[in-house]
Amino acid sequence: MALGRIEHANLTVTNPERSAKLFQEMLGWEERWRGKSQLGGDTIHVGEPRNGATYLALYTNEEVRADEGRRYSKGQPLNHVGLLVDDLDAAEKVVTSAGLKPFGHDDYEPGKRFYFFDWDGIEFEVVSYAGDAS
Repeated sequence: MALGRIEHANLTVTNPERSAKLFQEMLGWEERWRGKSQLGGDTIHVGEPRNGATYLALYTNEEVRADEGRRYSKGQPLNHVGLLVDDLDAAEKVVTSAGLKPFGHDDYEPGKRFYFFDWDGIEFEVVSYAGDAS
């Protein structure tokens, strides 16, 4: 049987620069690529450093940029994106410093976690398997 994993997710956001900065600060990720999308608009890829495979593609276009007040309903287009961190407290500080509100703190297998909505209403779950994270 072949094994696989998620390589990337492509998310539509109103401000890719702002979103990229959040993930770089929270996850230690780096910008891997930026440029024009084949369908028009612009994309920034941020992901694991040192040739890591996992990244987020942060896409926007003029129509999306013009709708700063747009927010997705939970479950539309997805429930949430899970992000794994070594230090849950440090990740939460980055989220809070960005003006976003963590919620849903919990501790169950396989680790501790919290959730937050980004500026566009996309929900993220941040989880740590580290035993000393809180």
